[in-house]
Amino acid sequence: MPELPEVETVRRGLVDTIVGRRIDGVAVTGMRTVRRTSAEAVYDGLMGTTPVAVRRRGKYLTVELDSGYHVMIHLRMSGQLLWVPADADEPVHTHVAVTFGGKPARRLLFVDPRTFGEVVVYDPADVAAEIPELHRLGVDPIADVFDRPVLAAILRHRSRRMKPLLLDQHLIAGIGNIYADEILHRAGVHPEAISSRLSPSSVTRLHEAIGTILATAVEHRGSTLADARYVDLFGAPGAYRERHRVYGRAGERCLTCGRGVIRRLTETGRATAYCPVCQRRPFKPQRSRAARVESREPTPPPTRGA
Repeated sequence: MPELPEVETVRRGLVDTIVGRRIDGVAVTGMRTVRRTSAEAVYDGLMGTTPVAVRRRGKYLTVELDSGYHVMIHLRMSGQLLWVPADADEPVHTHVAVTFGGKPARRLLFVDPRTFGEVVVYDPADVAAEIPELHRLGVDPIADVFDRPVLAAILRHRSRRMKPLLLDQHLIAGIGNIYADEILHRAGVHPEAISSRLSPSSVTRLHEAIGTILATAVEHRGSTLADARYVDLFGAPGAYRERHRVYGRAGERCLTCGRGVIRRLTETGRATAYCPVCQRRPFKPQRSRAARVESREPTPPPTRGA
């Protein structure tokens, strides 16, 4: 799923392409993409309008129209937005196509093989009722004020493991599996560390890591993984994958310390990569039955009489 850096890259592309250009045509062929309302609602809400601003909150894109309505776009697992010539062939799994006037005319395509993504036209005054998950998003570490006291308050008032906390969009919006792993590694924080027990120095390192990792990932236009699902508005992949220190590197030597071997921890269906040397466990965790650590260390033989 595209995370904050990938969605921010797409947002910047939209600012440079669609803002100020009138919408002259709308075609909706994927009903699941507009399932929250209808194809007719998307057509009526877009046709003849002009985008005046494009914003991002967490993993959500919002386009402000001159009509006063907004458009919410969520790429989810496999969605792509592509800016193409008006006469270009549509890729398979194109579900919404919006034609923009101007010379030359262009189209914005919403392509989504797995059909989890969404396009919604809505009244921003009714966002809490129409798109409640957007309304309930937590602080955005790039778009909002996100200084150390803000992060410290989030951590201090909750006793949760750090990896699930970073993934909780109601607390910090935009961080997903890739960047949670990379942030925790840079900060030297174990993914199972308890948030309320972090030392002041660990909180400082974590705050620095969130800002640095996300900003650098945006600078490199996000991470395109082996499945090549994510590309920017012009079909180009992101280059940040080449800078990953732990994500997708289980079983390999740690690039940071050179001593540890990246381990893979799986709990409640989510995989986490970390270095046991750089990110030492500061406590004895109370593990759930579903939790397991995949390690190269051999299991010791049972003691006699056990």
